[in-house]
Parts: sequence; C-alpha cells; structure tokens
Amino acid sequence: MAAKPGDFLLLNYTLKVKESGETVDTTFDSVAKDANIHREDALYGPKFVILGEGWLPKGLEDSLVGLDAGKSTTVELSPEKGYGQRDPAKMRLVSLRRFREKGIDPVPGVQIEFEGRPAVVRAVGAGRVQVDYNHPLAGRTLVYDVSIEKVLEDEDEKVLSITSRRIPEVPREKFAIKRDGKDLTIEVPEEAFYLSGLQVAKKAISSDLQKYFPDIESIAFLETFKKPEPPEPSPTTAAIEKKPSPPTEVEETKPTVTEKTEVEPLKKKEPAASKRTGSKTRRRRPRAGSENQR
Repeated sequence: MAAKPGDFLLLNYTLKVKESGETVDTTFDSVAKDANIHREDALYGPKFVILGEGWLPKGLEDSLVGLDAGKSTTVELSPEKGYGQRDPAKMRLVSLRRFREKGIDPVPGVQIEFEGRPAVVRAVGAGRVQVDYNHPLAGRTLVYDVSIEKVLEDEDEKVLSITSRRIPEVPREKFAIKRDGKDLTIEVPEEAFYLSGLQVAKKAISSDLQKYFPDIESIAFLETFKKPEPPEPSPTTAAIEKKPSPPTEVEETKPTVTEKTEVEPLKKKEPAASKRTGSKTRRRRPRAGSENQR
C-alpha cells in the first residue's frame, strides 16, 4: 500500500550529516550504540508520524508520499528542504542570572529549553550566555535512510500511537483503551502516574484525538491505584519463624530488668561504737578482798 498524506505511519530511519558523515539520529538501538549517541532514557523502535502534519522536515515528507510499506529509500535534503539556513538573528546574549533563577546550569554545546523554546548553549562567560535558537541541524545537508514499516489501519492502534507520542517514557502496549459509542477511556499504567508534566500530556492527547477523530465526544483517563501485595517471606525468614522457642524453665532462670528494679535497696548500717567508748561504759567488777567485801 503506497503512503499518502494523512496516513498514520511507523517509520525506521537513520539520519546522517552529509558534510561530516556523522550519525546524529536513529530509531535503531544497535546503530545508536555504534555511533556513540545511545541514550539509556530513550526508547528505540519505529517512529510514529502522521504524514503531512509537519512532524518531519517537509522534504522528507514529500519523498515518503507514494512509497510502499516495507520499502526503504535514501533521501538527501538540502538545508532549504531540511531545517533551513542558519539565521544570525536567532542568536541571543542572555544574563547568566536569568538561567540561575530558573535553576538551569548552562553548559556550552548542551541543548536546553529556555523561555518555552528549544535552544543550544554556544558560549558562557562574563556573566552572559550565548543562546542559539536555530535548529541544531540548520544549515546542514541531511541524508536519511528511511523505510515505512507499517501503515496503521486499526483505530485502536492509532489512538494508542497518539497517546504514546505524548508520553514516550512508557511503551504504548502498556496503555489500554475502551470505546463506548462516542466515549473513549484510556487506562494509564501505574508507571506513568508520577511523570513530570502528565496533566499537560493528557490535555495534548485529548486535543490530538479530537482533531483526528471528530466522532469522539468525551475522553476520560483512568488511573487505578492498587493495594500492594505483601512480600512473600524468604526461605530463611520462614525457617526462623518456624523454629521452636526455648523452654519456659530456662527463661525463668534468667534475671530480667524488671526483677532487678524491684529489689529493695539494703538498709544503711549504723556505725558501730568505738572500742574506747565501750570500755568507758562497761561496769568494773569488784576485786576479791576489796573493801566492800570486808
């Protein structure tokens, strides 16, 4: 089936810069590793696009029209058909203080989002940051090795693809959808509950679905919090729990803190009288033949 504008497509591609031969983007995990551009937080696999919606450079979209699914092609795009020529007017000098107020650490060569626009930090110095709002590939000739993996026909698959595009951190197969006439419910998996910007993503999903599926009147997002199951005891823990307790007699022979605290303190002994004091108070016995006996 030949692709046409408005089709929902899954594409695989590898993008190189003609001038340097450098690989700058790909949907293949192995190619990204070989080119040293692999990112652990990225999801590799066919990219979802709606042909003619401007999600790709216009020159690339034009070359895909009429291409059959399963076929591959190589497309070379001049800067005019790619991301345009570099515009010096899109270079800005911004106070370093404004970056610090937003919690951004500007590092030369790093792509950032500043004031709601993607940009590249070109230089930092003297309290100022040079920011480039040109696309990173502006002014370069691009070479795409691209193939159409599939033209989506199933409506549920289209809805899941639109959902996953706005929440790329979670694989689309983890979402579930339910249709009841003109009402649509999207079940959100638990790993997406605490993603930054989830509410904004749901709003964007709703706008996309209402645009491409005008028959859908209401869209609901279902988030179910399940009670966690108690962890199963390990074999070691189970063995300890089944171990019989020692006999009660042995326990009773061991002194406890309570028994020690209940013992009454010994009474303080009064000091004994000295020997000299005792000798003075002792009565003297009369000697034999004393005057009293006489």
